[in-house]
Amino acid sequence: MFRNQALPDLSPGVGDGLQYLELRNAFAARIAAGELKPGDRLPSERALQAATHAARGTVREGLAQLEAEGIIYRKDRSGWYVSPPPIVYDPTRWEGFMAYVEAQGRRPATETLSATQIAADAYLASVFGRPVGAPLDLIRRRRTIDERAVLVEYIVVDCALAPDLLQFSFDQSLTSILKSHYGLTVTRNKVDMQPCALTGREAEALHVKPGLPGLNVVRTSYDAKGRVVEFDREYWRHDALKISVETRVR
Repeated sequence: MFRNQALPDLSPGVGDGLQYLELRNAFAARIAAGELKPGDRLPSERALQAATHAARGTVREGLAQLEAEGIIYRKDRSGWYVSPPPIVYDPTRWEGFMAYVEAQGRRPATETLSATQIAADAYLASVFGRPVGAPLDLIRRRRTIDERAVLVEYIVVDCALAPDLLQFSFDQSLTSILKSHYGLTVTRNKVDMQPCALTGREAEALHVKPGLPGLNVVRTSYDAKGRVVEFDREYWRHDALKISVETRVR
């Protein structure tokens, strides 16, 4: 897979452009041509340094540029890999994570990181239309696609609508639990999205370097009576998601 001649000579004084961009361009070209496929492991930084005659810092800058563009990603203690295609997501449709990932031929999984009862602060009280201090359930989960962590989410549910919710396992579909056990069905969603940096607990949960770009998706889900069924805050890897919306022109 790895051919030295496919990489530029980045010895001091060789080449006209920025050296790390030359390395970036060489790998990007090989990936675009299909020589390196999704999931393929790149050579180690030490091997790249030897092959290109570049400084370790130059190699790292080139790899970091590819990572920032979503072309490659890093696994803890394993190295660099070619990124898989992103999942296509249409925020105007109501489908659970498991359903729309499986529909695209990928393997989704869910891991519950914590589930606890909290008291509503002023912000959550306004979201749910409940008094400050009202009991709410907070569920924190990590979602994976093809065994790669792609998002961490915080879901808040009103205890008044779903009493004893914390007795269930949330490694399964929460939507199904709310529907089958509490008769709660979502009929409307409000979705807000904005770029973010993955830091702190989110970066740790997704196994990424703090500061890597991400996408923050905030979803408020309502039932037919206008009650908030779920309030969900998601933090996605920037390379894992592609937003696609089809609308009618009036």
